[in-house]
Amino acid sequence: MKKIILDTDIGSDIDDAVCLTYLLAHPGCDLLGITTVSGEPVERARMASAMCRVAGVDIPIIPGAAEPMQREQQQPSAPQAAALDRWDHDASFPAIGAVDFLRNTIRENPGEVTLLAIGPLTNLGHLFAADPELPALLDSLVLMGGVFLDGGPQNHRITAEWNIRCDPHAAAIVYAQQARGHRSIGLDVTMQVTMRAAEVRERFQLPLLRPVLDFAEVWFQSRETITFHDPLAAATLFRDDVCSFEHGTIAVELQNEARLGATTWTPGGPEAPHEVATRVDVRAFFSEYFDVVEGAK
Repeated sequence: MKKIILDTDIGSDIDDAVCLTYLLAHPGCDLLGITTVSGEPVERARMASAMCRVAGVDIPIIPGAAEPMQREQQQPSAPQAAALDRWDHDASFPAIGAVDFLRNTIRENPGEVTLLAIGPLTNLGHLFAADPELPALLDSLVLMGGVFLDGGPQNHRITAEWNIRCDPHAAAIVYAQQARGHRSIGLDVTMQVTMRAAEVRERFQLPLLRPVLDFAEVWFQSRETITFHDPLAAATLFRDDVCSFEHGTIAVELQNEARLGATTWTPGGPEAPHEVATRVDVRAFFSEYFDVVEGAK
């Protein structure tokens, strides 16, 4: 069993909920807790609790930081929470706070926890600023974020990936840390794993996926495609053949306002502090995702 804490901005892009379903269904995942981040963190926590109730599990869910460390808020609300009235969910949550929950859980499980962050990195920025020893106590730190490779989403005129751009100062703190495994899955590969709304509606009929489909209908009001950014990051925790990684060093732009949050990756040897995903096997990913979710029905 792999001990995982999920830090998420569920309620903005639909892929967070798609990712949480995978973790709840995976027989090898020991989900120790969920922390939420960005605008309306309590609403985001309520969405996570609705999904946990459908899965029949009782997992600590802790609302985290609502505002970025320094810059103006980029996503003040959780629009998919509009579908919550169709699902039973918790209305209140422990008052411990995300930073204290993360610190306590990691210290209680030294060298065993994978911290999977799939939203803005505000909670992690506060955590590592308050307790610089924690990154070394992780088994691994896995992030969905960044743009790294030539020929990737730069062709789509993307300067800074959304999670990093929402709180670049927190991201800079996180990337400055030395962790045993410090991996990033960026838009370079995640934008290759997509599904149209018609196929989503057809395939998301299992009980675990029904709340996700309701949340997705809010998403589909303005878009016709799901990109599986976050589920791809989660799948790399369990399948070595889904993505290929290369070592290097990542820096976050903080000085140039026009490029605030842009990530620069310099390739390096095995001693370099970071790894980035460079290739994805799309077929292997979708096989992994639906094998796990359908196997839990």
